[in-house]
Amino acid sequence: MPPVTRVYTTACVLTTLAVQLDFITPFHLYFNRYLVFYELQLWRLVTSFCYFGSFGFTFLFNIVFTYRHCQMLEEGSFRGRTADFVFMFLFGAIFMIICACFVHMVFLGQAFTIMIVYIWSRQNPFVRMNFFGIISFTAPYLPWVLLLFSLLLGNSAMVDFCGIAAGHLYYFLDSVYPNQPYGFRVLKTPAFLKRLLDPAPIPRVDVQDRPGGFEWGNNEN
Repeated sequence: MPPVTRVYTTACVLTTLAVQLDFITPFHLYFNRYLVFYELQLWRLVTSFCYFGSFGFTFLFNIVFTYRHCQMLEEGSFRGRTADFVFMFLFGAIFMIICACFVHMVFLGQAFTIMIVYIWSRQNPFVRMNFFGIISFTAPYLPWVLLLFSLLLGNSAMVDFCGIAAGHLYYFLDSVYPNQPYGFRVLKTPAFLKRLLDPAPIPRVDVQDRPGGFEWGNNEN
């Protein structure tokens, strides 16, 4: 399991386990802008993304989709670019926190999952999908199928729409707009993240500059 996927899915499982064992309650985890910005309960900026509800079908559904698509993104499009992957996480989290300040959303993990799925689906547009063996479609339709499924389960559509909006905005700014005739790269991963998370490049030395330049077999008598 790649590192970012491992850290995030482990945090989600441990958070849910802590609630199940009554070490904490969901009231300690949910996002509330008053408690965050006025009471300085800053941990809610993280825990609101790590709780998918009590153990059950909804939790398993979300954690499986999160793990699977997060892993495929990290090992695929973001392979060797851990800093860019973490920056994508931060971009999505900030976008959803801003949305949650104006729309009633207290747990943001499901929206975060939809964002990850959306970005993966746009970067793999020709992959064929099969949802519970009922319908077949290509990958770009997957977020909308999940939205419909969420509505059938009685969940609010606003959470999924927020995730889709975050994923679409990131994909557009990262992969579409820079390739336009007058486009430029809007999203740039901070240098400190690259220094912290990406491996240092191996310096390349030309053959003629390498030490020990013996010319074997060219001795003249």
